[in-house]
Amino acid sequence: MPSAAPKTPVLLVCGEDEFGVKQRAREVFQSWSGQIGGSDHEIIDASVNNSSEALAALARLREALQTLPFFGAGKVVWLQNCNFLGEERAAGAQDVTERLAELSRELKAFDWRDVRLLVSAGKVDKRKVFYKTLEKIGSVELLAGWSANESNWLAQAENFTLQALRDLGREISDEALARLLANTGPNPRALRAEIEKLSLFASGRLRLETADVDAVVTRNKQARAFALADALGERNLPNVLHHLDQELWEVRRDSQRSEIGLLYGLISKVRALLFAREMLALKWLKPESEFYRFKAQLARIPTDALPEDKKFNPLALNPYVLFCAAAQARNYSREELIQAMELLLECNQKLISRNLDPALVLQQVLVRIVSRPEGQPARGVLTAAA
Repeated sequence: MPSAAPKTPVLLVCGEDEFGVKQRAREVFQSWSGQIGGSDHEIIDASVNNSSEALAALARLREALQTLPFFGAGKVVWLQNCNFLGEERAAGAQDVTERLAELSRELKAFDWRDVRLLVSAGKVDKRKVFYKTLEKIGSVELLAGWSANESNWLAQAENFTLQALRDLGREISDEALARLLANTGPNPRALRAEIEKLSLFASGRLRLETADVDAVVTRNKQARAFALADALGERNLPNVLHHLDQELWEVRRDSQRSEIGLLYGLISKVRALLFAREMLALKWLKPESEFYRFKAQLARIPTDALPEDKKFNPLALNPYVLFCAAAQARNYSREELIQAMELLLECNQKLISRNLDPALVLQQVLVRIVSRPEGQPARGVLTAAA
């Protein structure tokens, strides 16, 4: 994220990274205010519910730009949290579109010698005249946020976390950092809130550990499902059935969740166990109890020996997920994991095409996967020949 204020008199900060947009806009506003001096700077709230409120916000913006500073110094105007520059209902209103077009013409002819305009917004429509005007007379900073589908989100989140903790006078262990990111996912706003909670919880201690993360960090929906996946990895049938009941209860309460979503999480876990087992057998990895040492092993794996398709590339997984899978892989043989994938495929077909109780279908398949053959020890020894 840029740290210096732009040299242009106009800046649009926008994007789906809500926290990043607010942080960057506040940084620029403070920097510009300090450079210009004076106390006549204005902040206009442009978070609106309808077209009438949008028109009122634009009217206040025009008034602020045309009003000279009382003490003769420069002036910074911040149109804050603008939510009618994208595809929202207010943005599509004809009168709002016309007023933005009028304002665009005024901004092109405006004398910017002693005035700075900062606009912060969420998702914007780059095809519209107002966006093109701001881009032409000033500069635009797009903060798209992090996506779980992009391989570099984890590195960005790690850097974000370490910097935020340094600002708070804190440090964090590698494993605690990995667990924190696994719990929050690619969500800068939630991550910042959890960092502040951790700092307060640690009180006078400098270093944060995994116990701190486990004690106070809220798991998102995806992370809560890790408990079921981890119980599967540990091959602990009572825990598997316990966490399955919890997840099915959440599915009944939350219309955005489904049994199919639970199944896909289990498939991802078995895939991670297979990846880990194969890499251990190939001697690319060795069992490791320290996460930072495990990450160092991942860095040495020959990337040209792995497929480009992320679905079949173990390095596309979250390193902490793979770390956990490597520790659990010895609980299953290669044949058992392959059979588990086949059973989960059958489960998927039953959930989609048959009128069966989803809870019962999931319970049955998990019992078949996790139950051990008679006489099999609780934990096997993983060897290269396995």
